[in-house]
Amino acid sequence: MGLYLNPGNEAFRQAISDDIYIDKTKMISLMNKKVNKSRTKYVCVSRPRRFGKSMAADMLVAYYSRGCDSRELFAGKKIEDEDSFETHLNNHNVIRLDIQRFLFDPSHLDIFIEKIQESVIRELEIEYGRYFKADQYGLPGVLGQIYSQKKEKFIFIIDEWDCVFRFAKERLEVQKAYLDFLRGLFKGAEYVELAYMTGILPIKKYGEHSAINIFDEYSMIDAKNLGEYFGFTHEEVQEQCLQHGVDYKEVERWYDGYLLEHTHIYNPKSVVDVMTWKKFKSYWTSTETYEALKIYISMNFDGLKEAIIGMLSNVPCKIDPSTCQNDMTSFKTKDDVLTLLVHLGYLAFDEESSNVFIPNLEISQEFIRSVKTGGWTGLVKALECSEKLLEDTWKLDGKAVAEGIAVIHSETASMLKYNDENSLTCTVLMAYYGAKVYYMNPLMELPSGKGFADVVYLPRRDVDKPALVVELKWNRSAEGAIAQIKQKNYTDWLEGYAGDILLIGINYDKQKGHTCVIEKFVKTAMQ
Repeated sequence: MGLYLNPGNEAFRQAISDDIYIDKTKMISLMNKKVNKSRTKYVCVSRPRRFGKSMAADMLVAYYSRGCDSRELFAGKKIEDEDSFETHLNNHNVIRLDIQRFLFDPSHLDIFIEKIQESVIRELEIEYGRYFKADQYGLPGVLGQIYSQKKEKFIFIIDEWDCVFRFAKERLEVQKAYLDFLRGLFKGAEYVELAYMTGILPIKKYGEHSAINIFDEYSMIDAKNLGEYFGFTHEEVQEQCLQHGVDYKEVERWYDGYLLEHTHIYNPKSVVDVMTWKKFKSYWTSTETYEALKIYISMNFDGLKEAIIGMLSNVPCKIDPSTCQNDMTSFKTKDDVLTLLVHLGYLAFDEESSNVFIPNLEISQEFIRSVKTGGWTGLVKALECSEKLLEDTWKLDGKAVAEGIAVIHSETASMLKYNDENSLTCTVLMAYYGAKVYYMNPLMELPSGKGFADVVYLPRRDVDKPALVVELKWNRSAEGAIAQIKQKNYTDWLEGYAGDILLIGINYDKQKGHTCVIEKFVKTAMQ
């Protein structure tokens, strides 16, 4: 048993003994199907920090490594019921690398590849010294000789594979040398049974192509069949809430929102902390400064600030993630920046619609902190007006609401292309930003009656506030917007809703400015 060659299972032993442990061992059966398969044995899994990457790597090491006996650790776990469990349990040579351990000082960037090879070869000499002679071909050459002499193969588990691209953002020569090393280690290598790499970023691209194109990639953009293993699922979180006496709906509001295919994923770090401390606050974002987020969202790409404002107001943004080069410096469009924010965990991605959005309250607060210190003065002032505008709405004071929306329009005019109904929608959603406290996420173009209401706000459970049905017009009239709500029976969808309903018509006219009419819905008047 070594540090790199056939390590032990202590890290996984500690993980399963924690007060909160959620069984993700069934993922092992998916990896077992890839062992020794020429086209699928190379796996790269990227997900945000504190989303369980190292724990998954430790689990795989404990399962595959010949350097330990892990049968008792997997007793009663989901993998034990799989047909392949006995076949691979502690039956493989494993080389485990945590790249970050070789890069804890900037000076290591020039020597870390050499040190990785020296460290692994040193342990290989103890076990296989008589079967190889170290030469200029380094670790790939040594492993090739071992395979030639002994037919011994290896499973590679590499954690923090991408830290080079985060620590050496501007050192392109270091990045390329590292990718060349990985290519030489894996491509066409007969000694590889399985290569599992995990990090925050997917594999770096150069131009249109991946520098290591043999790997199947599983990411926050495309998790394929590993989505449920990227974080905690609804069912897993509900069970923990029952065990620990925590309000599930609040956990959902604060930490849910990452959508991987059809699976909703919760931030594991935050869920564990809220179960432990019973306080709802930002746990994941507190482990890293918001300075990085501030830098990215303030970049001077056309449409980026408008997209951020829209997402703060619960309006998703469509992107093309294919142009992102999977590093932290090569940005050509706003889509590249937003794609990086998905990989970093600050945005969620809906694969079906190609939309990105802010996933939950925890991340929303991080964006607000970033814009407050990032020169977005107009937006900050607009958000500060939101609470009063909401109160004026409840008072049926259409004039005050129109004036509030006009102020927000003025403050954000430099950031929004204010020339159509879509931009008016964005402004109105920003105006009602404070509704997050009392209402669920706004429903956009809610199908009801004979058409679609532009925006509907439904109050949260146990909140005594009216539902809001909003219709927007451009160069028409607020009265006409109210008439349309009534004529097309937009409130039909709320037929089973027992609380009060307010009808809100908002119009923007280039000459007259903003107008607003608010009425309390009376069902008999609609019949």
